[in-house]
Amino acid sequence: MMYDQTRAQQPAGQNRGSSERRTPGPEPLLPSSERDKVLQRLRHALNTFADTPHDALQEAESAYDEATAQLVSALAARRELLRAGWADQDPESPSGSASDSEEFRNALRQYREITQRLLQL
Repeated sequence: MMYDQTRAQQPAGQNRGSSERRTPGPEPLLPSSERDKVLQRLRHALNTFADTPHDALQEAESAYDEATAQLVSALAARRELLRAGWADQDPESPSGSASDSEEFRNALRQYREITQRLLQL
């Protein structure tokens, strides 16, 4: 493999050329249809604020409440899926295999990623 000086000088995280494969980003926490519904309600609130500010604020608050409820529900479902993948395995048992260890490692990575995403909100 040859040293690519141009690539080496690019800042970390910069978009790569089309010839290089990119790994997909994290999976969205909410389905796009649900996000779109909440965003539509929020846009409606913004667009009607001049005529009916109180109603617009109530609509914005309702959109916020809906988004947080959906997010909490999605996070709880994600947690249950993660836990189901490792909770019944015992890493200390003599029958514990390398695949069990890999399952634990994968679960830990997923917990780390989702927690970091939450802390960046």
